[in-house]
Amino acid sequence: MRLLSLAALLGGLSLAALAQAQAPQTAPKVDITVFTSTDPALKDAPYTLRTSTKEMSLTIGIGSGAFRRQGDAPFRFFTLSDRGPNIACGDLDGYGANKDELCKEAPKNGRVYPRPGYSPSFYQVELDPATKTFKLVGVTPAKTKSGKPTSGLLNPLTVASTEIPLDGTGKKLEQDPNGVDMEGLAVLKDGTMWVGDENGPSLMQFDAEGRLQRRLVPTGTEKDYAAADYETIGALPAILTKRSLNRGIESLSISPDETHLYFLLQNPLANPDAKTYQAATNARLYKMERVSGKIVGEWVYPMDPVATYPGEKSPNNSTVRISEIMALSGDRLVVLERTEKTTRLYEVALTADGNILGSAWDDVATTPSLEATPSDAPAVKALKKTIRFDTAAYPEAPVKLEGMALAGDGRLMLINDDDFGIDGATTKILLIDGTGIRMN
Repeated sequence: MRLLSLAALLGGLSLAALAQAQAPQTAPKVDITVFTSTDPALKDAPYTLRTSTKEMSLTIGIGSGAFRRQGDAPFRFFTLSDRGPNIACGDLDGYGANKDELCKEAPKNGRVYPRPGYSPSFYQVELDPATKTFKLVGVTPAKTKSGKPTSGLLNPLTVASTEIPLDGTGKKLEQDPNGVDMEGLAVLKDGTMWVGDENGPSLMQFDAEGRLQRRLVPTGTEKDYAAADYETIGALPAILTKRSLNRGIESLSISPDETHLYFLLQNPLANPDAKTYQAATNARLYKMERVSGKIVGEWVYPMDPVATYPGEKSPNNSTVRISEIMALSGDRLVVLERTEKTTRLYEVALTADGNILGSAWDDVATTPSLEATPSDAPAVKALKKTIRFDTAAYPEAPVKLEGMALAGDGRLMLINDDDFGIDGATTKILLIDGTGIRMN
């Protein structure tokens, strides 16, 4: 076990200073244009769970990630969906369903899928600035390497934690090694698509037709995907299996020259345990050579304390999460950090002296762990953040913003994940002027 001294961690800082929650910086004032859609392709049939009297007006959720390639039409964007409508058994009370009855086959770790046959998909959307509306202009379902549709069902994981899928009647479904939970998105000039996966966690490479070519998973978990219809490579750090349930790789982007991928964990790891995860603020950000799959850098992104977010009553910092990143030139990134009520965008710059790859923080035996150490301890080398946008001052901004890109006119595009309408939300797209975010 590698022990780090308290003096090394704190570097002479007082415990009172470490405990004090820092107020967020003041974001610049911006102008927001909201785009909505009546496109029938975004509608799905209503659904009522067994044992429930509450009808859900389901939609097709398209906003789990976004990307725009330089040179594409100025208001056309790639987006993607996640695994489809789903509800954890622990949350069923809010949907009028009898949790004990519907989840009796998996009372502790069940997740209900009203549309288990849904295939996660890539979309293209076009904005019309004159009407402030958008429409779908392309759909590509995700497929296995041999061309069979993928599902959004849970993988049969044995090293990382997972859940048991159930349909809307409570029937247990088979876990699927080909299942994908697509989140962050990067699209190359040749049409190749890279996707961050929240469940595994993993990184997935798709061809331009949506066929999954290879999946990069944490070292030591390859056997969990042995039955999958694609190549599996143990290229990611083994420590990523300590991600908390459903808090994997939700954020992914690519450098403008397409040589490197950047990905960020949605939350700090449960390292060494769930109690640490609930209080932690140190999320791990990685840089990877795209072609070789070699990790070349790791940085600590310090998440804001939950107490700085207005209206949040939970004491757990796991309420705060990271849902998107966007790479700019020169190893600069924009990070989308949010709760269920508020979204903040921060710009960070990766530096050589902040790179912790290969340090004691990568050893699970190190105690206290990176996640159990305050973000402002000098030994952590946390990134410096500059705020670019805060929705707290803009009530027109929807909650659960998860996709981010730059439009051709330089404005920032944000899109929300409407969770397939299970809570009544719809997809909205924002164009924002005045954030100060620039590619170069």
